[in-house]
Amino acid sequence: MDNNGDFPPVKDRSWTRIEDYFESMARRRTARRARELRPRTEPEVPRFSLSTLPFLILIGGLAVLAVGIAISAWPGSQPPPKAQAAVRHEQGVAPKGWFQAAQKEFHRKG
Repeated sequence: MDNNGDFPPVKDRSWTRIEDYFESMARRRTARRARELRPRTEPEVPRFSLSTLPFLILIGGLAVLAVGIAISAWPGSQPPPKAQAAVRHEQGVAPKGWFQAAQKEFHRKG
């Protein structure tokens, strides 16, 4: 133990007085109390409202958001696609003179 000035150093004391023995016993008792087990500051079992409940609320909120996004993105709420004109040209066949017409149009624009 450190010497705070309360007691003279052990070498300087004489052990012939009864007060010296009481001081020694008091120091031992104080040291023993300092080593005693203190009550726990954390509970043995975690409290539901402080440990698990916030995570359940968070997961529930995220689930509600996910369901809301899925419902709003469902394609049933969009208008049906417009029917495209059924104009089909035979693949690989073009009318005569189409290339010359495309060249004239390209030179006019450029």
